[in-house]
Amino acid sequence: MSQQRSLEQKRAEAAWENVQGTEANKEKYCQAVKGAMADIQINGLGQAMAFWNAKGKKPSEAHYKQLMENVSDWVMKRVKPAETRSLLDWVINSASTEEYRRATSEAMAFLAWLKRFAEAELKGG
Repeated sequence: MSQQRSLEQKRAEAAWENVQGTEANKEKYCQAVKGAMADIQINGLGQAMAFWNAKGKKPSEAHYKQLMENVSDWVMKRVKPAETRSLLDWVINSASTEEYRRATSEAMAFLAWLKRFAEAELKGG
């Protein structure tokens, strides 16, 4: 029980730091975060990340790049093997079904905290 609480606290701390360090348009970032869980539920983690990656290449859409980096950094720390270059590469090319599910669950749990803090702290919440 205390270990689970500790993991929740770590997720919350990382999400808080991400929201406080938001460099992209805060309102657009908040909107992207609000839709991120739905993106994953509808399309899957790999497809959602690929979408965020593609959108984030435009300077006017930097909030998607930041969202992808925030989710990637957290999930990579929790479930991704260290020898893999990027979370997107790992999810698409080498993650097993069980690893993919675990990464998806971890991303969703992290996004729940990210959404709470983004709505509370950023314009557009």
